[in-house]
Amino acid sequence: MNVCHVLSEDPDLAECIAPELRAGAVAHCVARTIRMPRGRWNVPGPEGLRDGIGLLVLEGLLLRRVGIDGRFGAELLGVGDLLRPWQSDDARTTLALTTGWKVLEPVRLALLDEAAARRFADYPQLTGRLVDRALERSRNLTINMAIVHQARVHVRLHMLLWHLADRWGRVRSEGIWLPLALTHTVLADLVAARRPTVTTALTELSRQGLVISAGDGWLLSGEPPGELLELRAFDADTPAPRAAATA
Repeated sequence: MNVCHVLSEDPDLAECIAPELRAGAVAHCVARTIRMPRGRWNVPGPEGLRDGIGLLVLEGLLLRRVGIDGRFGAELLGVGDLLRPWQSDDARTTLALTTGWKVLEPVRLALLDEAAARRFADYPQLTGRLVDRALERSRNLTINMAIVHQARVHVRLHMLLWHLADRWGRVRSEGIWLPLALTHTVLADLVAARRPTVTTALTELSRQGLVISAGDGWLLSGEPPGELLELRAFDADTPAPRAAATA
């Protein structure tokens, strides 16, 4: 198991530290790391983690699936997300839930265990920044819920891909490039639809020139769907689209 300087690998966290203290904080805030290959992820036990902060994604892409009676919803997680997967597994519910994790792109995680939490406690500003991460994940889930309530699957997909582009998209001359190799099965989970229906919907979006599959990602043309713009306007706390940077 390796060790990393968390604030060096996640500069957004370092920015909350005063410039004159930042170098010391980067050197001080270290944590163990683990790597996970593609495929089903058997979540590690919370030994040493239960009283810590959680798992911080440094690299890669994860899918969390939750199912009830054979119907699944899903959440896409990537760099910067904070996870406590054992917490949801320990929760008691009256519904019979099926949960699972899948690594879509090889993942590296920082183990923010009790020892790391003690180091982070020397810089209280980090607590607020990590809470921001958790709340941003909650806001994204709310938008996802609104998206899956759209009646037409091709509208759901169009909105979802633009929503993902806020975080992962890159501006190109021909449109917004979304460098996520998401299969039709994964997209079906994300928009709460059947895979064949998703394939048909993507074909329709491609015919309209709105979404083009390029093997290792998606090219989005035109403007975001009006419904998604309304959702962004309603959620005043939603961060500005990260797609503003050029590739």
